[in-house]
Amino acid sequence: MIEFQHVFKSYASGTAILEDVSFHVGAGEFLFVAGPSGAGKSTLLKLIAGLEPANRGIIQVNGQRLDRLTARARPYLRRAVGVILQDTHLLQDRNALQNVMLPLAVTGQPNDVARSRARAALQKVGLGGKETALPVTLSGGEQQRLAIARAIVNRPALLIADEPTANLDKDTAKRVMDVFKDFNQVGVTTLVATHDEDLMAQYADRVFVIEPGRFRDFPVNKTT
Repeated sequence: MIEFQHVFKSYASGTAILEDVSFHVGAGEFLFVAGPSGAGKSTLLKLIAGLEPANRGIIQVNGQRLDRLTARARPYLRRAVGVILQDTHLLQDRNALQNVMLPLAVTGQPNDVARSRARAALQKVGLGGKETALPVTLSGGEQQRLAIARAIVNRPALLIADEPTANLDKDTAKRVMDVFKDFNQVGVTTLVATHDEDLMAQYADRVFVIEPGRFRDFPVNKTT
């Protein structure tokens, strides 16, 4: 599903974020990305999602080598990837239901199908009854859950989430993680960046730990 071969990433300042990173993620795995702030967790997820290019190395996602994708082919890859970033990028002039329907409209789903699936996604993340609410009227945690509903509505093959439970209380965080696990159990490869060690112990198959100048990959013995 995902393969990195000797990937390097730095920014214009010259600061190296990822140095010679190589790993393979099989289809259907559930992984967490951990590490201190600024170590490169968000950058790693953006590279996988094709939102940023690597400086060097090879990245393959869902059978596609990202540096060789044409502009025409890139949207098709992104349809197979659900992305939840810390900045939710919600459309403020559309209500919750319309925000969640948008990925389905882009892929040409009939309006009634898109509406039904969007309502189901909102229900899954605990936002049933909030369909007509504009994002600005929702709390930070509700906006995060709205972004999660939008990411899962298209039933992606790969789900990427950057600190998706950061603004959520413990019970809601568990509900969101259970939604991710439900998708994972039907074959969706799932990567989550977090600082929450309890969540990692409970849900992860593997953990990538990113520290300045160091990348580690190890399995997890999950708790019950």
